[in-house]
Amino acid sequence: MLTSKQIMHVFHKLNDVLASKDLSGELGVVDGAAMCLAFNRLPTKDMDAIFKPSSVIKKIARDLANTEGLPSQWLNDAVKGFLSKDFKRETFLELSHLRVWIPEAQYMLAMKCISARCDMSDQDDIVFLIKYLKIAKANDVFKLIESYYPANRVQPKTKFLIEELLKKPTKRKKRVEI
Repeated sequence: MLTSKQIMHVFHKLNDVLASKDLSGELGVVDGAAMCLAFNRLPTKDMDAIFKPSSVIKKIARDLANTEGLPSQWLNDAVKGFLSKDFKRETFLELSHLRVWIPEAQYMLAMKCISARCDMSDQDDIVFLIKYLKIAKANDVFKLIESYYPANRVQPKTKFLIEELLKKPTKRKKRVEI
């Protein structure tokens, strides 16, 4: 598991290698690693990201896996299939040869919802982001998702989860003893 401290250490190592090659790189961190970094959430098993120059950073990541004792796929770009083009990228870290950005919170919520992995960590992140963004209605979450993704990409299980999370608690009637 990668903690925010370990991720920051690896960013600096990556920057050092890029500097030694007189190259600049960009890393867009999403999903669990973004939650870990931006909101000090749970450690993550890997770092889902998009990056450039892609082939150079992939090679550096493989080398860092060996030297830093990281899992071989600690950095991967499999998330490319889930990314929308229209979201704000917020600079998280600016080093001499590496810029790291994360998506805005609204987009992270939309992406967490659209990926539809309803395991406990994703549910916890969805709940956290809904509270962070101060969203009170399920329809507002759906509108937010649809501002980044087509409505038909929202799976039924995600709809049920969001509706359940934002269901208004019903007032219980006091039981009258006879």
